[in-house]
Formats: sequence, structure tokens, C-alpha cells
Amino acid sequence: MRLQFGSVLLGLLVSHAVFAHGDHAHGAPLSEKERQAAKGVFSDSDVQDRPLSDWDGVWQSIYPYAQDGTLDPVFRQKAEVDKSTTFSAVKNYYLTGYASAITEIGIENGVMEFTENGVTHACRYVYQGHKILHYVSGKKGVRYLFACSDQTSAAPKFVQFSDHIIGPRKSGHFHIFTGNVSQDALFSQLENWPTFFPYQLSKEAIVDDLLHH
Repeated sequence: MRLQFGSVLLGLLVSHAVFAHGDHAHGAPLSEKERQAAKGVFSDSDVQDRPLSDWDGVWQSIYPYAQDGTLDPVFRQKAEVDKSTTFSAVKNYYLTGYASAITEIGIENGVMEFTENGVTHACRYVYQGHKILHYVSGKKGVRYLFACSDQTSAAPKFVQFSDHIIGPRKSGHFHIFTGNVSQDALFSQLENWPTFFPYQLSKEAIVDDLLHH
């Protein structure tokens, strides 16, 4: 399945313009349980399945902003808060974490489009459940799993979303893990977590979001 990213991008930009506004909560205010979940503290029994539509929209990788210095104020703030590290160490950590060859992602009606090096590939994805990960820090995270339904597509065969949300709710930004081997193979990907924000957000708005949330 191949879609023209440009035409779909235009439609999604209009239908998801809400993301361009300054409401960092991206919806109803978070409950205390949701706020704790965002910090990696939650009960396994509270985790719920989510539809792909929670991530509908057009998204941009923030890796280029880490590379060109736009996000330096964010890294500097983190280094100032944690005196055991340095600005350089923090920046290198996030350069590794944010690294991605995928520059844009479009999601609508169960179809995901991935743009890499100016070339876009698309596929319709099916939900494969969720996985709760336990980290060395003692915190937890949830990944929501999807698989490409067209084996002839050049889009990633397996996709996992992680956005600090554990139940149905529109995402404000997300980390994504993609590959062609298996879902299990992606669970070990802990050092690299490509991060995407709404396409409509300016780089200044992204910096503001990362500084204050």
C-alpha cells in the first residue's frame, strides 16, 4: 500500500490543528493516576489497550533539533539540575536516544506513513497488544504494539509506541520503535527511542514543552 504523503499530510494538518495550540496537556487535565503513570509509577492492572487512533496526526522527529543546537537549552537545564553530569554528557545521551532516519510520520484510519530520506512508505497496521517493561531504575513503561498487515510493504513490519500514557488518550508526543525482525527484538531497544512531536509545532514550542513538562 502506497499513499502520497503530501496529500495526506495536508488533510491531517487541517484535521489535527488542535496540536498547534499551547495546551501542553493535549486534552483533559491529567488525573493523579495518569501523572504518576507518566513518571513510570503505576499498577499493571491499570494498563489498558489503546487504538492506533490515539496517535493520529502528522509528526516530526526532534532529532534534527538535537543535532543543530535548538535543544541545547533543554540539555543545559538537565545538566544544571543533575550536578553529577555535564551538558556534553546529557546532549550525547539524547543524541543517541533521539537518533532516527525517519523524519516524518503520518497516521490516519489505521494507516501509518513513514518518510525517510525523502521517500515515504505506508502500511495498514493491526494491534498486537501491549507490553509492560520494568527498568533498572525501578520505574515501568508500556509499549503498544502494532504490525504491518501487508508483507510487500517497505514500511516497518513492527512498530511500538511509548508515550508515558497507559490507557486510551490522545498522545501529545511519543517515542517509537520500529523494525523488521519481531516485536521481541524491539523490547531490547532501550538506548535509542526516536521521539516525535506534532508536525505543526514550531521548534520554539517544542523547546518550551521540553523545558516545562
